[in-house]
Amino acid sequence: MADLSDFFRGFQLPTMPEVAQSLVRTLNEHDVPVAKIRDLISKDPALTVKVLRLANSARFGLKRQVASLDDAIMLVGLAQVRTLALSCCLNDAFPVVGGLDRGEFWRQSMACAGYAQWLTTNIGGDRHEAWLAGFMVRLGELVIATALPGCMAEIEQLPHSPGSRWQRECNFLGFSEGEVTAELARRWQFPREIVRGLTHAANPLEARPFSRLGAIVHIAQLLAEMPAEHPEVIEELPQDIMDTLLVDREWMRNNMPAYATLVDTSVLN
Repeated sequence: MADLSDFFRGFQLPTMPEVAQSLVRTLNEHDVPVAKIRDLISKDPALTVKVLRLANSARFGLKRQVASLDDAIMLVGLAQVRTLALSCCLNDAFPVVGGLDRGEFWRQSMACAGYAQWLTTNIGGDRHEAWLAGFMVRLGELVIATALPGCMAEIEQLPHSPGSRWQRECNFLGFSEGEVTAELARRWQFPREIVRGLTHAANPLEARPFSRLGAIVHIAQLLAEMPAEHPEVIEELPQDIMDTLLVDREWMRNNMPAYATLVDTSVLN
């Protein structure tokens, strides 16, 4: 990983809300009481509303309306409610960046999160950790665009295929957006495995030891950037990473979730 100290020197980090900081600390705890998560989220009425709206989205396909945090925890699970709350907090922590389609940015972030979580159903892994890492991986792009707007604009202007943005960032800056996000996550005290997965998302096979989470996020981000409803995109995924993860391509072809079912940015704009 490139030394990011010069990049972050003098740069004011986005401020995580107090509720978010408390939720992050619970990621490092075992057997967190339901009441603790519920009470943390309920301290912020606006956050509570956003979490309930996300829980009621098509993504979960619930048969009845979620009317309270207790309902949400019962129907979609405690860990999922926590990751939904954190995603809302992360969205609020970052300012609007000129020239960036904020809606499209968050749609792609949610799609990456959804695909990362979906992949764990076939190859194993912590599904909630995968969702959160997938949602976060592009946050570094917002930091780069804020700190070096001219450089990011030049990177984005170049024609590119899915995944090539990582390489262009490394060529221009010496590091990728995932590495920037990883440094943020480290400073915010996210779990070590999430930090490591984000660090190696652009080049997971270079990690020693291999970063399984980084590889999952890598594939998920490629899917989020592709027209994933078309089965042929599966054949375009990098063979070396797919083989290392032991992903079943036939399973992917038969079970690929629709992009629209993974994305609901109505509360993230």
